[in-house]
Amino acid sequence: MAIRLLRRLLICLAAVPLVAAAITVTDDRGEQVQLTRSAERVASISTFGADLLLALGIKPAAITRFGPFAQPDYLGDRLDGVPVIGSRSQVNMELLSEAGPDLVLAIRRYTEKDASRFAEIAPYAALNLVTLNDSIRAVSIAGKLVGRTEDAEEMNRQFQQQLERYREQAPGGISAALLVTGGEVPFIYYDHFLTAELLSWLNVTNVGGKLVNPEQGLPLGYRMRLEDLLKQDPDVIFLFASNKQRAFTHNPIWPYLKAVRQGQVYEVGQHWKEAAGPVARSLVVQEMAHRLYPDLFAMPDVPVSLRSKPYR
Repeated sequence: MAIRLLRRLLICLAAVPLVAAAITVTDDRGEQVQLTRSAERVASISTFGADLLLALGIKPAAITRFGPFAQPDYLGDRLDGVPVIGSRSQVNMELLSEAGPDLVLAIRRYTEKDASRFAEIAPYAALNLVTLNDSIRAVSIAGKLVGRTEDAEEMNRQFQQQLERYREQAPGGISAALLVTGGEVPFIYYDHFLTAELLSWLNVTNVGGKLVNPEQGLPLGYRMRLEDLLKQDPDVIFLFASNKQRAFTHNPIWPYLKAVRQGQVYEVGQHWKEAAGPVARSLVVQEMAHRLYPDLFAMPDVPVSLRSKPYR
């Protein structure tokens, strides 16, 4: 009798459909994001979301533009066919709604003002994506929301190990500057900005210096006159992408900079500016290491068209 009852119970349990576990995380606003089940159709408002999702083998439901480009070139053709819904600062809500997402992963500083509008379409998770810690935390948060916690944490562990290896091998004793803009006075990034923070893992001094209260995240940097840059005189200069001719490189002071005289000025890809994703951050630190210490570190395996190149 007992055996028959047990068999009936097992049959009944097998007939009950499994209910997906609910998920709750706290995003970078301090707000709880609640899902009844793991997200499957995720809209990425920032490159981070597309980068992470593809690293997990998930195709985004929608993406935003990658700077001046329709999609991130460093991710190859894996985003072909994914609808583009505007820029990270100006999302087309109608197109977002048409994509039918069950989660919106967004960069906080551009989208928080419209949080209620996003939430009308799908649960909205706002991420800071400024510092290295922001990147690590965002990978963990997003991984949990798509039901891939262990995979996301493994990505973070592997990247931390990569950074530790570089720190042990990089000789240091050099300085660098990260510059952007097409204007007369370049914008230089503070230490806490993710790409600048990677310099410290390569034992390089970022001449941009520290933000007084880096925990605030913003501003990311400030304008530095070339007279002041010359006083710092960095060994290497990385120029971020600009859609205008860099007027500051025509300043009479520019040729006197050590990095210019020694041919150590490099133009870098858009992913250096949007480096929070697990693919981008790894590519950036590898390429950065190669440009800083070419005899020690190889160029990462990226298409020639995407590689940094000497500025002429």
